[in-house]
Amino acid sequence: MSSLQSYIVFAVFAGVILLIAFNAVDMTLAAMLGASLLMGLGLLTQQDILNSLRSSEGMLSLLFGGMLVARALVPTGIFEYAGRHFLRATRGSGKRFLLMLVAMVAPICAFLPNATTVILLAPIIIRVAIALEFDFVGPMILTAIVSNSAGLLTLVGDPATFLVGSSIGMTFGQYLRHVSLGGLIAVLVVIPLLPKVMPEIWNARRELPSDLQPQPLARPGLTVAALTVLTLMIGLFMFGEDLPSPVIPPSVAFIAGSLALLVIYSMTVEPVGKMLADVDWKTLIFLLCMFWLVEAVVKTGIVQTFSLQLYAGFGSHLWVVALVMLVMIALASSVLANTPVVAAAILLIKGYLVVAEIVPELALGPTFNAWPKATLPLFIAMMFGGTLGGNSTLIGAAANVVSAGICAANGKRVTFVKFLRYGIPITLVQLAAAAIYVMVLFLVTG
Repeated sequence: MSSLQSYIVFAVFAGVILLIAFNAVDMTLAAMLGASLLMGLGLLTQQDILNSLRSSEGMLSLLFGGMLVARALVPTGIFEYAGRHFLRATRGSGKRFLLMLVAMVAPICAFLPNATTVILLAPIIIRVAIALEFDFVGPMILTAIVSNSAGLLTLVGDPATFLVGSSIGMTFGQYLRHVSLGGLIAVLVVIPLLPKVMPEIWNARRELPSDLQPQPLARPGLTVAALTVLTLMIGLFMFGEDLPSPVIPPSVAFIAGSLALLVIYSMTVEPVGKMLADVDWKTLIFLLCMFWLVEAVVKTGIVQTFSLQLYAGFGSHLWVVALVMLVMIALASSVLANTPVVAAAILLIKGYLVVAEIVPELALGPTFNAWPKATLPLFIAMMFGGTLGGNSTLIGAAANVVSAGICAANGKRVTFVKFLRYGIPITLVQLAAAAIYVMVLFLVTG
């Protein structure tokens, strides 16, 4: 690609980000326009699109399947049932509401993709916030941030984390041993910040209605069937890759989504078309277009250039490179969807390790798994950078975009600046904690 073409790609990319940041155009439309312009100029070819689909299909399958499973639970009435229990447990306290929100979201994200968790829990959180007379935008943003952070608890909790782990052949068990503690720390550091970022809710108290007894579930049979599908999905997330015929997480989500559709269809609850129409296609299209845009940026050669510059600047000092990547990926993920950023960063780091002669050139291929133990903290730093950096802005993570979409569907628009108010302070503290954790890992693995 020539220098002029590279400048055009960067200009289009920057234009899309600016349109989103200043709320000039709907974010999905901005991403579509940017991708369309590059296609029209011949700078985003059919082969580029196919390449990006190979790296994005896993994440999109996770989201699509999770959305269908969550949608199958809606007609069961379980959200109203759980919401009344949640409301009673708050005792009218904003402080208890926020703490319970964190406690509810984090463990679920240990087993479900973060955007799926937002979809599942949004009806409960919005109902309780409205009952307590709170603006639900803040709690929904907190839900996205906690879900992103808790996505570090397991390999399948966040699409960006899954990308890094799968690219180096990391198993579910290895992830639990090396990364999960860092994910727990990332969640826990959010709690002391809540009185500062959400004082209007933290310090509030409300009188609750006297009659808050949950109503019986209207469709107990459907509830059992839908929860069975959800349980199966969680079980296969945890153990599917250890089966004689391994089932990877994206396949698990797609299978579970298909079973959810089957449950709704066989019980004649709703038409399949209605279920599919309620999928958040807007979010899926936005993420797909962002993958295409990142693929165009990668084609400019900037990734290969950075690989050489990393080695020229820091040599074989992996701990320095890890910290640099933690910060750089976090910054990039704050203005771009974190999953495509991480997809590009994986190529960058693998290229760096080859240039530094730490691994053979064979490591650039998709089947190489013989990564030296000393390189593990470097890849973990990428996980932290991509996942936690995505907490800072509205478009930094799929869960953020999903959360904003749900708020808009309920009559509350989330602006770029509104999200920054909560995202920036939390992200800075989390990244500081992550840097310490990565340094400790280097000491342990060294």
